[in-house]
Amino acid sequence: MKLHAEIGDDKHEIEIKHGEGKIFADVDGRKYELEASEPEPGVFLFKHDNRVYEAVVTNPTMAGDPTNVRIGEREYDIRLIDPKRLRSTGGNTDSADGLVEIKTAMPGKVVRILVTPGAVLEKGDGVLVVEAMKMQNELKAPKAGTVKEVRVEEGATVAAGDILATIE
Repeated sequence: MKLHAEIGDDKHEIEIKHGEGKIFADVDGRKYELEASEPEPGVFLFKHDNRVYEAVVTNPTMAGDPTNVRIGEREYDIRLIDPKRLRSTGGNTDSADGLVEIKTAMPGKVVRILVTPGAVLEKGDGVLVVEAMKMQNELKAPKAGTVKEVRVEEGATVAAGDILATIE
């Protein structure tokens, strides 16, 4: 998975792969091999070169807000951008008519469904939560509307780009 990360005015290219119980990360051409675990929600332990790093991650409350990551005494506000924009429907959805699809950006597992068909949503309301790479990500409504359908159940495994729900 390739991502763009923005920390303040700094921009970084990131590629993350999983294999053999490890995470392989390439950050701006620097390669890392990490062991990772999530002992509790939002707290991650990374082992690299016989050192353990604890990262406390606070996911954004609104779409487009940065993710806050605290490692030791340092805090970072990070904007992660998926260049494929699998969650996007393209264009401005604020006033979009018609159906909008909520899609996953990466493979994962549906851990919570926050809406039912017929629910009326405002832009930014949570629709469902998907766990990917041991992080829980709340997928939010890109526009105000009514939930037409929820295509998955809690516990379901989903692939990148799968349509999970629709809003009209």
